[in-house]
Amino acid sequence: MHSLPSDAATPPATPLRPATINSFSPARGDIVRVGSTRRGFLQTGLTGLAGLSLPGLLQQRAAASAAGTPKRPASVILFWLSGGPSHVDMWDPKPDSPREIRGPFGHIPTKLPGVHVCEHLPLTARLMDKLTLLRSVDCSASNHTPITMQAGNPLAKRTNDGKDGDGYPSMGSVAARYRGPNAPGLPGFVGLADTWVSDMWGAGQLGHAFEPVNGKELAGRLALAEGLSLDRLGERRALNEQLDQWRRRTDGNAAIAAADVYTQQAYDVLLSGRAQRAFNLDEEKSSVREAYGAGSLGEKALLARRLVEAGVTFVTVSGAWGYFDHHGDEVRWGGIEKGLRPLLPVVDRTLHAIVTDLEDRGLLDSTLILMMGEFGRSPVINKNAGRDHWPRVMSMIMAGGGLRHGQVIGSTDRHGHDIASRRVGPSDLAATVFQHLGIDLATQWIDQTGRPRPIVTEGGRPIEELV
Repeated sequence: MHSLPSDAATPPATPLRPATINSFSPARGDIVRVGSTRRGFLQTGLTGLAGLSLPGLLQQRAAASAAGTPKRPASVILFWLSGGPSHVDMWDPKPDSPREIRGPFGHIPTKLPGVHVCEHLPLTARLMDKLTLLRSVDCSASNHTPITMQAGNPLAKRTNDGKDGDGYPSMGSVAARYRGPNAPGLPGFVGLADTWVSDMWGAGQLGHAFEPVNGKELAGRLALAEGLSLDRLGERRALNEQLDQWRRRTDGNAAIAAADVYTQQAYDVLLSGRAQRAFNLDEEKSSVREAYGAGSLGEKALLARRLVEAGVTFVTVSGAWGYFDHHGDEVRWGGIEKGLRPLLPVVDRTLHAIVTDLEDRGLLDSTLILMMGEFGRSPVINKNAGRDHWPRVMSMIMAGGGLRHGQVIGSTDRHGHDIASRRVGPSDLAATVFQHLGIDLATQWIDQTGRPRPIVTEGGRPIEELV
């Protein structure tokens, strides 16, 4: 289980940046040159799958099959606004409050009568009939990490003692374990983040096989080695199968027989080309790429759509570490006016692009979109023109998943200080996600001490207004 840096840690230099030309496409430079051995093949094509190991991917598939994976398509894209987005300045404006509370931005009406959002979110305003705005999410258990909210579990917390999360897994890892991928040759859970430890929560004690696959690392490991074509790969596969049949007949080794199954599935990953095509953004029309934008968040959002379209079940997207941590103009990400304002059009464009693109492709009902961070920000702007951490409440966006949208759930008091109505906890969020994925909410997993633990804690229930 990975540990997380302290609040005072200096984030790496990974700001939102213009995308390079298809930075996620498989690159030959990352491929290990191999001979004709099976071991070499596995090193060539499949390093990086499920915790950078082929067995992890295969265990995801086997476990999900044993659990009776639902046949209907279902996937989740979680946009992680790392650092804690300001609810008052984005989705819960307080125009009648004093300036030190309402902030520097105005507000605009949306398609929902009486519902307003920040003036710098015009596309979101026009899309509101397809969105649900949750203004009363309780983040009181959350710290400045992805643990609690990505786990959908108030018992999963940062501890800084090497036992972060108390063993509880992320929602994505639960999806990988109990549903698996929607199509063969792909992992169940992929992360698209520049700063892995700080923006991704993994499997905890659920098992290494269900850790998120690092999409940036995986993309560079899907190309075949130079001189190795799919035809030659197929011939090599047939030869290996003949040799393995001979070995089994001569020594009856069960281990060899079991390894053969995994090897065959490994060949399937490359021969199908499904994963390789999913990472190839060059297949997209220029108009689609322009709709998402050329920055880090937009490029990753487009890739997330391609991944769920290909068969990945859960994708977490983060633009950069801590880029919504707007304490003030003296820190790296700036305050509200200087730091948040440039990000709002990026978020607005990305949300509009992913929702409309999925809808155009007939994938919106099967894909649940979440957009959130670890908590909100303080109602009163501080002396440095920023807002501080505020775990009492945050706002978030949901879309798709075949749920009932075009509504606002919950409210805060007149200053955005506390929840005023309809508390939604992390466990309610997890229950909603798992129900969408067809995972039994009563499911329990076994930790390292043999103790059963529930995937939904603290009495969490699906958000009834959505179903």
